[in-house]
Amino acid sequence: MININNKEADPMRPIPTIGDPERYIDSAFVDSAFIELKSCDLWDVKMLYPILHMDHAEEKCFVRKEMYERLVKAAGNLPDGYRFRIWDAWRPFALQHELFEKYSVDIIRDFHLEELPEAKRRAAICKFVSDPVPDTKVPPAHTTGGAIDLTLLDPEGRELPMGCGFDAFTDKTCAAYFEAPEHVQGAADEQVRENRRLLYYAMIDAGFTNLPSEWWHYDYGDRFWAYYMRKPAIYEGVFTREEIHG
Repeated sequence: MININNKEADPMRPIPTIGDPERYIDSAFVDSAFIELKSCDLWDVKMLYPILHMDHAEEKCFVRKEMYERLVKAAGNLPDGYRFRIWDAWRPFALQHELFEKYSVDIIRDFHLEELPEAKRRAAICKFVSDPVPDTKVPPAHTTGGAIDLTLLDPEGRELPMGCGFDAFTDKTCAAYFEAPEHVQGAADEQVRENRRLLYYAMIDAGFTNLPSEWWHYDYGDRFWAYYMRKPAIYEGVFTREEIHG
């Protein structure tokens, strides 16, 4: 078991079960710079979509300045020797559209959504991948630089077991899945539950919110964060790399 020495990341606190975010348009956008994250003592950057050979994958890791500051704080909530592995952050709109088109096929098949009406089927898909709505005022979360996908590394640099992989299409992706007693069948599941709690509270205590359908997805400043915090979203969508450097 992980030896936690920071009460702010206490894995004994259960992850709460909360509902999926609803459409939320309240905003007060700010002019916030993008920062490129590189591997360091606090995190390891391993962008997955280039590895998965997505046509529009972004090789560099960009986040907003305020998000960077909170990510540093979250890393300080981890036990000594532990750090984050970052899989994805800012996405160009073209990648968001590509992911939606590709993953929709898998989600419909895996969850047997073929007979659902179009509106309900699209809503179910959007629990796993944001609708590529081409509106910078109410954009897909990852296009804002305020969403990040990450996991944890132990002091030996190994990814902690989290019960399922990144971008899996299963009920196990829900952050609170292993909080249900019927889903914990032994020591391995107990360890997964503690690992998820460690990640969850390291991020939540630093000011992030979690997308409840994905244990790896956290937000600051985007519309998901705004919905759960009941605050205006502060980041607009930025759809191309050229706009980041513009």
